[in-house]
Amino acid sequence: MSGIDQTWKIRPERTEDAEAVEALVAKVFGPGRFAKSAYRLREGVEPVAALSYIAVENGALRGSVRFWPIGVGGTPALLLGPLAVESDQRGRGIGIALMQEGIEEARSRGHTAIILVGDEPYYSRVGFAALPEESVTFPGPVDRSRILALALFDGALDSIKGEIVRAYPAAA
Repeated sequence: MSGIDQTWKIRPERTEDAEAVEALVAKVFGPGRFAKSAYRLREGVEPVAALSYIAVENGALRGSVRFWPIGVGGTPALLLGPLAVESDQRGRGIGIALMQEGIEEARSRGHTAIILVGDEPYYSRVGFAALPEESVTFPGPVDRSRILALALFDGALDSIKGEIVRAYPAAA
């Protein structure tokens, strides 16, 4: 990442980071986040601990990312989000680096695909692309053009079809 000031470091989220991560997410996304379909998939479910990362700089939390186990028509997958970066830290590559770390770890642990709801121009920078309109359904309203997916190996999205449900038993 030449040209980007990178004095921050990415590390796995620890138990003692949870409160600060929740505060960051609340600050970045506000109370309206709980009404979103993606949040419904996270209710009562723990994120995959081995795939939760934070960015820190001089002891300050700059960003975080988590991945959650889901099922899509009976196929296990991951849901990325929230990806939260302090507003005054955007443009430094923190969000992209957090996602790359999580994606590579997910791939190394044998996960097959990751789904998210977000802006394709941003998330395409790490390989996400829109799914065919009829391929998946969320358990609530969602802008279909914002449903994106990433195959962690060739052909992994071929079986990603159907209703997205929470807490599909997933390996750590």
